[in-house]
Amino acid sequence: MRLEDKHVVITGGAGGLGSRIAALMRKKGARLSIVDRVPSLDFEAQLIQGDLSTSEGIAAIASALAQSEPDILVNLAGVQYFGPLEQQAPESVVLTYMINLVAPVLLSQAVLPGMRARGRGQIVNIGSIFGSINFAHFATYSSAKAGLRGFSEALRRELEGENIDVTYIAPRAVKTPLNNETVMRYAELTRMNMDDPDQVAKKIVRAIIASKKDVYLGFPESFFVRVNAVLPRLVDGSLAANDRIARNLFQHQL
Repeated sequence: MRLEDKHVVITGGAGGLGSRIAALMRKKGARLSIVDRVPSLDFEAQLIQGDLSTSEGIAAIASALAQSEPDILVNLAGVQYFGPLEQQAPESVVLTYMINLVAPVLLSQAVLPGMRARGRGQIVNIGSIFGSINFAHFATYSSAKAGLRGFSEALRRELEGENIDVTYIAPRAVKTPLNNETVMRYAELTRMNMDDPDQVAKKIVRAIIASKKDVYLGFPESFFVRVNAVLPRLVDGSLAANDRIARNLFQHQL
């Protein structure tokens, strides 16, 4: 698939990874619309300013997307909480599921009628390796991304034969501002692999152009996705040492 003259909407497109994806797509001739809370963009694209953390904000953005009729919707916007579940504020729990799961579902719903009418389209959901290997202390983030993975698979089956592709892309940890100091310290202590955002952006754009179905980025993480699907209790043991490091990290913060 060529991106030239395609209208592409990217949620969270002003962020560290989103802006890189936008730049690559712009070079390939795509017409861009960026959904974000920022007041302005420092690159050429239409800004759809809004808030994906509330029902009202999602509804307003969904209405705008339904009218703009994108050829490709990239659900990238996300938030992450790292820490013990009992310490996560209730409003943070709601926000995590709204942005990471509810918003992609409702925005996909909004653009589908236009895609069906034109007989073509693509919905791209950016998930996470954490959505398949559900990490301790990332409980709400992991489960939201697991939901996004399941939604992508179900929607793909629902749209079979309609020339509307559904692509699910799951990067492993990426070096972006999404990771706070505690996450970076955890990554250092556990030697977690963290990828360069420029390389991840290139792989995401290539997967979109190729209309891939499911893409898992990074080895050995992509291998453990398959192991976890078949033998999750085996993966429990391999993650136990890292889980203890995380518990100690938060105990020292108390």
